[in-house]
Formats: sequence, C-alpha cells, structure tokens
Amino acid sequence: MCVYDIEMPPQHDHGQDKNMMMMMHMNFYWGKDAIVLFSGWPNHNLGMYVLAIFFVFLLSAAAEFLSVRPVVVKRGTNPVLGGLTQAGIYAFRISFLYLVMLSVMSFNLGIFIAAVVGHTVGFFIVKVGALASANKADTDSFTIPKV
Repeated sequence: MCVYDIEMPPQHDHGQDKNMMMMMHMNFYWGKDAIVLFSGWPNHNLGMYVLAIFFVFLLSAAAEFLSVRPVVVKRGTNPVLGGLTQAGIYAFRISFLYLVMLSVMSFNLGIFIAAVVGHTVGFFIVKVGALASANKADTDSFTIPKV
C-alpha cells in the first residue's frame, strides 16, 4: 500500500509547537477510514461513512441530471434573465462535479463506486424520461387514416 506522510505546518497551542502528520493514500483502498471533502469526515465512523457514500451518490446523480436535462426558458423571457438562469444552473452543475472529483480523490473504493453508480443512475433516469417523452409525442401525433 502506498501511503504518503504529509507534514502540516506547526501549530501553536498555548506556547507549544506541535507538528501534525497526516496520512494520505495514493492508491485505491477499501475501508471506512477515509477523509472525504472535509478533514475529520467521516471520522472512522461507519454511519458517517455510509452517509458520505450516499452524499457522493446524490451529488453525482444530480450533476448528471443537470448536465443532460436542458433548461427550458419560456418564449418572451428577458434574454439577460434567461442567461442568468442558465448560468446559475451551470454553476451548480460544475460545483457538484468538482465536489464529486474531490471526493473520488480520497482514493476510497466505496466513494469511487458511489460516484460511478450515481452518474450511471442519473444518466439512466434522464434518458428514460427523454425516451418516454419522445414515445408519448410519437403516439400523440400518430393518427389512423380513415378509409
């Protein structure tokens, strides 16, 4: 297993210098002992690790949903307002994608699997909805010729 020690800058605590060492994995590993997004989270707690996996799953599914689903702007809408709406949704999508990327950089296999499954499920839900809408539109436009 390849683990690097990263020396943190000394912290002053009541006049005493303390050097803090942090272990960081540089290859995939399996286990609940991970640091995901924030220092101390999930903090070697199985319940918090499951929550972290679920959170990464939801983030990746939401990012996929926002990346494939078009933003519908009504006709006659002010172009600046429509552009701001689309830019705001784009900002959320990119933020979600960066959070997923940072989570995967923990090199925890459970987090990686949650991200891949979340992207897959999000893409699947969007495509099923698009196909259902297309099939409904085809069925509504189909007319039986009268003889």
